[in-house]
Amino acid sequence: MAHARTSPVRHSFRHRTYLWFVDLDALPEQPRPLRALARFEVGDHFEAGTPTFRAGIDAYLRSRGVKSADGRVLMLTHARVFGYVFNPLTLYWCHDRAGSLVCVVAEVHNTYGQRHRYLLRPDRGDRAEIAKEFYVSPFFPVDGHYTMRLPEPAERLEITVTLALAGDRVFTAVLRGRRRPADTVGLLRMAARRPWSTAAVWAGIHRHGIQLFLRGLPVQPRPVHVPQEGIAP
Repeated sequence: MAHARTSPVRHSFRHRTYLWFVDLDALPEQPRPLRALARFEVGDHFEAGTPTFRAGIDAYLRSRGVKSADGRVLMLTHARVFGYVFNPLTLYWCHDRAGSLVCVVAEVHNTYGQRHRYLLRPDRGDRAEIAKEFYVSPFFPVDGHYTMRLPEPAERLEITVTLALAGDRVFTAVLRGRRRPADTVGLLRMAARRPWSTAAVWAGIHRHGIQLFLRGLPVQPRPVHVPQEGIAP
C-alpha cells in the first residue's frame, strides 16, 4: 500500500499488509484456534441487525436502484485480527447471474468511526470517476473528484485511487499485491510477517497525520456526517 500527497505539502509512504479477497456467499471460517487471526463480522460493514454480508450489500444496491447484481459478489477487505479491524477501503465487485460485472461498491471508513459508500460503474478500462462526498483525511476538504482504477483481482492486485482538487491531482493511493491461497499455512505465515496488521494500519494513519500536522498542514473543518439511507454512521 502506497500513499503520495503532492499538495500543499509533499508526503509519501509505503506500508506492507495483507487483505482478504473473498466470496460473500462463501466466507472462509478458520479453525477455532486460529479465529483470532481472521474473523469477518457483518457489523464492521453494515448497520446493526443486518443478518449477513450478502443481505447488507443487496440492500444497499436496491436502495440505489441496482437490480441486476444478483450474481457473485467478491469483497476485498481486512479481517478482524485479535478482535480489532480498521478498513480504510473495502471494495465489492458485484456481478449478474451470467458473471458479468455490474458495478463496484467502494466502502470508505474514516478514523472518526464513520463510513460511506460510492456506487461505481467502471468503464472497459476498469476506470471510474465520482465526486468526493465524505470526510476522510483531516487535511483535505470534502471537495474534488476521485478517479479510481478497479480491475477485479486475478493473480495480481492493482488498485489506484487519485483525488483531484480544482483540476490538480493532490493525492494518490495504490494497492498492489500477489494472490496467495488463504489456507492455514498461508494465514500463519502472513500473521507472523505482519502481526496485528489491522492495528498497524490504524497506527500508521495516525503517525503520518501527526507528521503532517507538525509540518504545519492546516486541519480542514469536519462537516456533520449524514449517514446514507439504511447505513449506520
